Amino acid sequence: MILNEDYDIEPIQSADALDVHQLMILNSERFKDYFPKTLQQNSTVESSKEFAIKKEKEYKLKEEFLFTIKEKSTKKVAGLVYIKELDWNGKKGEFAYCVGKKFGGKGLISKSIEVLSVYAFTELGLEELEIIVHETNIPSVKVAEKNGFIWKETLLNKFRPKDRPAIDMELYILRK
Repeated sequence: MILNEDYDIEPIQSADALDVHQLMILNSERFKDYFPKTLQQNSTVESSKEFAIKKEKEYKLKEEFLFTIKEKSTKKVAGLVYIKELDWNGKKGEFAYCVGKKFGGKGLISKSIEVLSVYAFTELGLEELEIIVHETNIPSVKVAEKNGFIWKETLLNKFRPKDRPAIDMELYILRK
């Protein structure tokens, strides 16, 4: 799928393992609090290969959908976007996303959420999408609002960053 003239978004493939590993390692400080599992699962090149194969299988089984944001000119992975926490009966899913520091501020996540919301509604048949974000993550709040997500509620003690107490998170909803 095309994001803009410089970037595409596509389902993860096993061939993406090295680039995902590099994205995680180069941005480990940036991702450590809110992407600890993805960071841990990509700590070595070998673990990234396993991660990519696992996520490719989950995609095919419709258990979780992981997309890579790739720079067209280099084919390097600039970021990741998940459609996760799928509830097929309730027709709901949740977005989670991260972008490398050198790719931040280019609107890649906002455009990805725009494109993938359409995909989730039309191709996957979902009727409600969520973004859960900490109130201090202003860029992520802006992604939600820019894409028409509406604040619904504060989720008390929803997330526990590594080595810290649980924190409240804000829930944003977009309905088809």
